[in-house]
Amino acid sequence: MPLDLQNFAAANLLRRPEPVRIGGFVAGFDPATTSPYVNYATPLPGTTPTEAEVAALVGEFRRRGLLPRLEFAPDAAPEVEPALRRAGFSTEAVHEYLVCTPATLTVPAGLPPTETPRTNAEFAEIDAALTEAFGEEFPAPADGASLLRRTQARGGAVRFVRAEDGRCAGAASCSAPAEGTAELAGVGTRPAYRGRGVAAAVTSALAGDLFERGAESVWLEASGEGSRRVYERVGFRQRGTRLYLRLAAPLP
Repeated sequence: MPLDLQNFAAANLLRRPEPVRIGGFVAGFDPATTSPYVNYATPLPGTTPTEAEVAALVGEFRRRGLLPRLEFAPDAAPEVEPALRRAGFSTEAVHEYLVCTPATLTVPAGLPPTETPRTNAEFAEIDAALTEAFGEEFPAPADGASLLRRTQARGGAVRFVRAEDGRCAGAASCSAPAEGTAELAGVGTRPAYRGRGVAAAVTSALAGDLFERGAESVWLEASGEGSRRVYERVGFRQRGTRLYLRLAAPLP
C-alpha cells in the first residue's frame, strides 16, 4: 500500500492549479491560499534525490514565499528522508494512515444522516464548523469554503451532518480518486456535538460515495487514539505511517 499511496500523493498534487515537477519531486501550489497544508511537495516512489534537486525544490517554495514542506510515506521512497534531513528539514509530525476498502466498509446502525452541501451558505457553515472543531491545532485556510467547493467540483466529495438548529455539527471531505484510491481528510466535529456519531457518519458516507465512483480504497490519517477508534469502527485498518517534514529556516 505505501507505493500506491505515494503514487496517489503525486497524482493528487499534479491536480493543483500550479503543479511543479523538480527531479523526483512533485510540488502542488494553489495561489488562492498560503496554507502549508495545501501547498506542499511529495516524492515519486523510489526517488533518490540529489542535493541540487533538494535545493531547487526549496528555492521554488522560497520564491513563492511559502514554507518548504513535504508529506510522504517513507517506505515508498527510503532515500528521501536522509537527503531532506541533510538539507536541514525537521519532523513536523508522523501520522498513522488507515485504509478502507469496499470489503471492510461498515456502516453502524444509529448514525445521524449526512448531506451534501449545495449552497454558498452551507459551504460557509461547514468551514465555520471545521474551524471551531480544529481550534488552534490546524490554522484555518483564508477561504476554506471555496477550497471545499473546489474539492467537490473537481470530482471529490464533501459531507456534513446538520444539527437541530440548522447549523453544521461536523463534516469531512474526500479527494477525487487517483491511482485507484482517494484521501479522506478534515474530519471535524464541533465540541458541542461530539460523541454522537458525527465523525463516523461523514467518514462512512464519504467512503461509500467514493467506492460507488470506482475507487478501490479510501485512506485517511488518524491524529490520536480516539479518532482511530472511530475510523476502525467504520472499516478502516492501519497500514503504515506518513512523515511530514518542514524547513523553517533558509538554506545557508
